[in-house]
Amino acid sequence: MKFSILIANYNNGKFFQDCYKSILQQTYQNWEVVILDDASTDNSVEVIKNIIQNDSRFRWYENEKNEGVGFTKGKLIELAEGEICGYLDPDDAILPNAVSASIQVFQKKKDAVLTYSRLAKCDVNLKPISEFKAAMQVPNGNMNWFNCPVQIAPFVGFKKAVYETCEKMNPDLKIAEDQDLYFKMYEKGNVYFIDQTDYLYRAHAGGISQNDNKQKSYEYFSKAIFLAMKRRNLKTIKGKKVPETYKNSREIFDLLEYQNSFPHRVLKKLKVIFQQVF
Repeated sequence: MKFSILIANYNNGKFFQDCYKSILQQTYQNWEVVILDDASTDNSVEVIKNIIQNDSRFRWYENEKNEGVGFTKGKLIELAEGEICGYLDPDDAILPNAVSASIQVFQKKKDAVLTYSRLAKCDVNLKPISEFKAAMQVPNGNMNWFNCPVQIAPFVGFKKAVYETCEKMNPDLKIAEDQDLYFKMYEKGNVYFIDQTDYLYRAHAGGISQNDNKQKSYEYFSKAIFLAMKRRNLKTIKGKKVPETYKNSREIFDLLEYQNSFPHRVLKKLKVIFQQVF
């Protein structure tokens, strides 16, 4: 079973050496890396090509013009040759058992469409600052699930064959394209949490979800949720009407306010336990 590590690059060549080293350290060896550069304006192309050189396990592509992350990540899936795919940002890194742990779940759980583990937030030098403690198993088969509050986060692996039965990655999403993917895969089968930290997320000024992009991230996340609501043909949530058209993020997140409540969290935990036992 081959794992395709998908890398969408835009102006992050200066961090790629750490990313590259982390891939070479994987304990699971049946992998490929597909890199698609989104018309970088720095020296990323030269830097990354120099690092990967003639290693046939790394395949290099370039967009003719800047298309955005939604388009680029969708194209990466098309280019992938592996049965399982997973994204790795060029400024981040994965720990040695990341790919192996995901593959093991897919080999054992035939109903699995997506796996995910835990990330650690790191400083600019990839020194861990804190782990993402909210990551945990979510209930499967609940069409009111929208990863809000966030529990599914990288490192994520997903079946390419299942993705190809979904609506494809939305090219209009410049941020939260990962959430859009999680929702679509969730609608097709079961997702499984791997209880270990596998992904090193580098926080730095140029990061897509940093600084001025935080509010944009919030807005795109709500748009991805709204699109999922429509795709699932939801008319109401807990008695509140789902709007016909998207107006603003507040209207969407208000529908999900109950998911932060203590009773809801307890009930969700009980559902997870029940599904794990039976």
